Amino acid sequence: MASMRRFVADDIFTFNNVNLDPLTETYNLKFYFSYLVRWPDYCAMAESPNGTKMGYILGKAEGKDKLWHGHVTAVTVAPEYRHIGLATRMMKLLEEVSEKVYNTYFVDLFVRVSNAVAINMYKKFGYSVYRQIRNYYMGPNEEDAYGKISTKIYYTNMRKALPRDVKKESIIPVGRIVEADELEWS
Repeated sequence: MASMRRFVADDIFTFNNVNLDPLTETYNLKFYFSYLVRWPDYCAMAESPNGTKMGYILGKAEGKDKLWHGHVTAVTVAPEYRHIGLATRMMKLLEEVSEKVYNTYFVDLFVRVSNAVAINMYKKFGYSVYRQIRNYYMGPNEEDAYGKISTKIYYTNMRKALPRDVKKESIIPVGRIVEADELEWS
């Protein structure tokens, strides 16, 4: 059985078994520390009874007015601990913090289009595709955020409305590809 606890600074030095997945973004130390300091409620670690790191989630609150939302920066589970409900637990925790602590309108996340497993998982959690973003990240594996390989990197921005968004306005699809520099909080 996994225990869920607050992600702490020391975890950064012992979570390689989780972070070695090629679809997991790895950040620099300053990035992790900034999340732990600014949004500790959004940072959680799943741990086995023997102390092995099983997965983690990092998030934040950002935006303003009706764009005030929770954001999933990273959610990842070590391969040997997948399919036991850890991602579900971590996403529920982030959604609960977004709703009850920060009173946000929605939760959003970005996912590579080639990561069909993650896209399907998020759809099961109630997320829908809000828009596609071109040039969100630059790198050697340029891909289309919702389908085909191209010369530009596309990501899929998915959202889930929370109770504060009574009319579900935050999840009405944009209906066109947007450039990264068009994002409200880039």
